[in-house]
Amino acid sequence: MTQETQQQETQQPVLALDHVSYSYTKGGRNVLNDVSMAFEPGKMYAITGPSGAGKTTLLSLISGLTTPTQGAVEYEGKSLAEINRYDYRSQDIGVIFQSFNLLPSLTVAENIELSMDASGREFSEPKSDIIARLLQQVHLPVEYAKQRILHLSGGEQQRVAIARALSYDPHIILADEPTGNLDPSTQADIVNIFRQLAHEQNRCVILVTHSPAVAQAADHVIQLTKLQRPVVQQ
Repeated sequence: MTQETQQQETQQPVLALDHVSYSYTKGGRNVLNDVSMAFEPGKMYAITGPSGAGKTTLLSLISGLTTPTQGAVEYEGKSLAEINRYDYRSQDIGVIFQSFNLLPSLTVAENIELSMDASGREFSEPKSDIIARLLQQVHLPVEYAKQRILHLSGGEQQRVAIARALSYDPHIILADEPTGNLDPSTQADIVNIFRQLAHEQNRCVILVTHSPAVAQAADHVIQLTKLQRPVVQQ
């Protein structure tokens, strides 16, 4: 745990898994078995583990795309089964995909605006001003708003994907291998952005990663192992 995080006060979990199990078929082997863990705002978590340990399943459960076979995923104390999961996915949690999932024929601004519109939120300032501020936050020139995605490098596209996830001000940021295809320098900068989102903006940041460097930068590491309960490293 970093000194920066040690100075933060313990907060109530924004997200929790309460004895969650999941299997793809009724009566089949559990991919996740009786998992309980809590995620607090203001902290960055790294989820690691070998292939087949359930990392992708855990992402689907946290993002509300998959329902547990047993147990509950809770957001601010309420089970996702009891709330509007579309609103949860479009307003409360921002997801960053390994393949970016940006529309290459559109501009940077147009990609970000799509998520802003889909959220259904009302914004108190022009979207162009919000986009300009987000681009600065992810270390891209404001002029990139007019650039088409297909003209950007992988690192630049990842920054746009982060800006898009932040565009509707979610409480939770969930990223799947966000540095998997990046060079070491770009990886370090992207990790620093995630740390700032957690420590300076009080968001809950959850990263799935195979990178030891990314895991080392996290406040907590959750190690998934096959057929075992996860090990949380402080």
